[in-house]
Amino acid sequence: MIVNFAKFISWAFLPLFIPIIALFITMYIPSEEKNLSDPSLFLLAPEIKDQLILLFLVFGTLAPGFSFILMYRRRLISTIEMDDKTERVIPLFIVFSYCFILFLLFWFEAPNGVLPKYIYAIPLSGTILSIIFVVINNWTKISLHAAGGGILTGYLCAFSIQQLNFNYIIILIGFIISGLIMSARLALNKHSPFQVYLGWCIAFIIAFICNLYYPFDLF
Repeated sequence: MIVNFAKFISWAFLPLFIPIIALFITMYIPSEEKNLSDPSLFLLAPEIKDQLILLFLVFGTLAPGFSFILMYRRRLISTIEMDDKTERVIPLFIVFSYCFILFLLFWFEAPNGVLPKYIYAIPLSGTILSIIFVVINNWTKISLHAAGGGILTGYLCAFSIQQLNFNYIIILIGFIISGLIMSARLALNKHSPFQVYLGWCIAFIIAFICNLYYPFDLF
């Protein structure tokens, strides 16, 4: 039963689902930005929310997901979860490409200030993390599932502390989901504790910095 529950958690919180989960939480839980010049995710018009969700769904979930399925059918990877770390390089570059394309799409079509900064920061953090994980992959099979939990929690923490009313519930959601994901990966013996904690910590730091300090001076 524990194994089945761990498998369910692993599929329910695939890294590709994390951006959509993060946006849903912050778009539909009431919030108000401390910086009133920055548009609020919660106060966006419903049609804008739908368009953003669709873009993140296409570039952050469906496109890379279909790419991985195609690679699996052509036997470029042995499993969808890419258990062999040597098979992860190309998929990580695929994720990098889609994240970067999404970031550039927002950058050119909706310059800073038009949309809440998180819309730019989420794909930017994915772009940066993809490159970091390609490098780390040469050393150890870092947990991408745990990294997804780290991205979610880092984003929610950065988001919450920039609201007028500090929302502990939002942060708690992130840590609970992260705990479930990391426990599931360990229960399935997919990673060592070090690989799980490393993935979560690096992703948390990058997501937190990107969402707290964006836009950076270099942009």
